[in-house]
Amino acid sequence: MITPAFAQGAASAAGGAEIAFQVIPFVLIFVIMYFLILRPQQKRVKDHQALIRAVRRDDTIVTNGGLVGRVVKAVDDQPEIEVEIAPNVRVRVVRTMISEVRAKGGPAKAA
Repeated sequence: MITPAFAQGAASAAGGAEIAFQVIPFVLIFVIMYFLILRPQQKRVKDHQALIRAVRRDDTIVTNGGLVGRVVKAVDDQPEIEVEIAPNVRVRVVRTMISEVRAKGGPAKAA
């Protein structure tokens, strides 16, 4: 004959272990998402920032809008570059809108 107080105490001790086993799948899902989604995305962002910083004069670039042009003027501390998309047609493009660098130009101009 077990009193109700002892029975409740035994159930609550086992309940703590059950809660831990219920939390483990959520932790595993978060770890899997980190390695499959978040970490590669962070690497892609870091590579894109390095690509933007490395843009120099005479590089052929492609913008996010699909314009292909040659960089005419690029100053490191300015957020915009000047791109020639046709003979004597120059546009200013924000650096973050560059999606790829197709062909590297000549060496950087000495100051």
